[in-house]
Parts: sequence; C-alpha cells; structure tokens
Amino acid sequence: MPEHMPPGTLLVLGALLIPVLRGHLRSAWLLALPLVSFAHLIGLGHGSYGEIQLFDYHLTLARIDKLSLVWGYIFHIAAFLGGLYSLHEDDTLQSSMSQIYMGSAVAAVFAGDLITLFIFWELTAISSVFLIWATGTERSFRAGMRYLIIQVGSGVLLLAGAILI
Repeated sequence: MPEHMPPGTLLVLGALLIPVLRGHLRSAWLLALPLVSFAHLIGLGHGSYGEIQLFDYHLTLARIDKLSLVWGYIFHIAAFLGGLYSLHEDDTLQSSMSQIYMGSAVAAVFAGDLITLFIFWELTAISSVFLIWATGTERSFRAGMRYLIIQVGSGVLLLAGAILI
C-alpha cells in the first residue's frame, strides 16, 4: 500500500466495490475492508504523508500524531461494527455509503491542512445524507435536506476560514 495514501482512503475506495459484490464475497469484503484500512494505519509512523504542491498551496494529506491515532482507531472500530451490522442488510448503497462516511471521517481526522480537511469534511456530508435518505420516506428526505444545508453551510465557513488563513 502506498505510503502517500492518507488513512481512510482504502475505506472510501473499497466501498465503491460493495454495490457490485454479492453474497459471501460482499460479507467478507465488508468485514475485511476496515481491517485492511486499520493495518494500513498501523503501518504508518508518526509524521506527515502525501505532501502535494497545488498551485500556491502546500497540501499535506495526512499528519499522524498520538491524538489523531486514538480517533483513527475509534473510527476504524466503528467502521468494522458498521460492516458487521450491515451483513444482514440488502441495501448495498447504504453499506457502501456507511464505509465511505467512515473512510472520509478517518481521512478528516488525519488531514494535515485545512483544504484537505475541507475535502474530506464535504465527503462525509455527501455520504451521510444518503444514509439519512435510506428509508425513502418524505420525512427522511426533508431531514436529509436540512442536514445537507447545515453541512454545506459549515463547509463554506470552513473553506472561508481556510482561505483567510
């Protein structure tokens, strides 16, 4: 696994395969995905990873320290438990979005700069609104829209703060 890949990225990319997998293969994938991502995290030492120069900005995709590791461990446990829970669900979109949500939350914890944090922050907003809409009711649609408005608004505030800094 490439070192420049931020923690959580494996969860996000691996979740894209969930809708095309069936049966026991999907079940195994749902349980293996958080474990592989966790192993990737364990393999990384403290420090900065994935430094990219984008126009005039220096982006650091991951900065690992003791505090971020604690939250990374907690989110990986939650991702595994979410995968375990979704074994009995037939809704592959919901299973996929929950793993994308957890992966983007992990990546946000390890974001080394505000622009990277903004990107993963917005990815959590987009993926979690699909979880709210999963029941398909009018009430869940309205709740999801309210949530999306608040999350996009908070993302705009985060981006404005990042630009000011």
